[in-house]
Amino acid sequence: MRSSRKLLGFIAFAVLMLVVVPLIINAVGRNEYYYTLTLISLLAVASAGVWITFYIGRINIGQAAYALIGGYTSAILVTAYGWPFWWTIPPAGIVSAAISMLIGFPILRLRGVYFAMVTLVSTEVARLTALALPITNGAKGMVSLPLPGPIAIGPLVLVPDFATMANPRPAFYLLAVTIMLLAFVGVWRLVHSRIGKLFTALQQNEELASSTGINIAGLRVVAYAISSFLGGVAGAVFSAVSQSVYPSSFTTQDSINFMLNCFLGGLGYVFGPIVGTFVLRFGWDLLFQAAQFQLLIYSGVLILLMLVLPNGILSLLGIRPSKAGAR
Repeated sequence: MRSSRKLLGFIAFAVLMLVVVPLIINAVGRNEYYYTLTLISLLAVASAGVWITFYIGRINIGQAAYALIGGYTSAILVTAYGWPFWWTIPPAGIVSAAISMLIGFPILRLRGVYFAMVTLVSTEVARLTALALPITNGAKGMVSLPLPGPIAIGPLVLVPDFATMANPRPAFYLLAVTIMLLAFVGVWRLVHSRIGKLFTALQQNEELASSTGINIAGLRVVAYAISSFLGGVAGAVFSAVSQSVYPSSFTTQDSINFMLNCFLGGLGYVFGPIVGTFVLRFGWDLLFQAAQFQLLIYSGVLILLMLVLPNGILSLLGIRPSKAGAR
């Protein structure tokens, strides 16, 4: 019964995002909301990756690094090698995951606090690397990236050429929301799979899990690679949406926000990052009228919410959470 309710809830959310929201935006004529919701959807995908590292009991404050890596990977493949944008999405995630594995093998053997400290500086390292490498064009960034082309099977066009559209924003919105829905379905399936059960064992008692023969370090690296893959995919799509990528496209502040999205929505809920991302983004925009007090009010409200709702906003619905946390 509980699984059926969750499935119906997800289907209702998918219909809302893919059908109802576009109808409302078109009816009111506020096309700028397409870009805002596209950005929120991509940020939610990256936040879902951070949630996975929380699920194994580790704090990840470096997701923006992998979003930046994914964005540059896609941009380089498109501009330097002439790849169609659609082909660059998987490599963007794979390159991000591969780099995270190189980093993860040594540092994920450390205690959680040291892992968090290393991830904290990773975004700045990625930014400085982008500034230094000639292929990334330094501080000038990579601009005027081509819009995604068509996807066709013979005469059947599945996705039209974005460049021929008078306004490609609705198409980007549908793309971002589709990726967000697929990402969270994948995370939900991961949590309820055999490897998800092993992740839960790591979170609850690593010593006990190790005594049963579980490869703790290997599982941590797998979780970190999946997390970084999602960050890379989000970065790749973002570069196409903005038609550019700069060393400052994703900063340490973004890494912190990805983490806050998980806390705010609820660490115990797979779909917590979606809720947290929407609330965090729209909350910040709503406080714009507060001028110089915007940051003060924003920070105060966040602290209050975390004190009053330690299990996140989704705990208000009375849904039993998954066991997630961080050490």
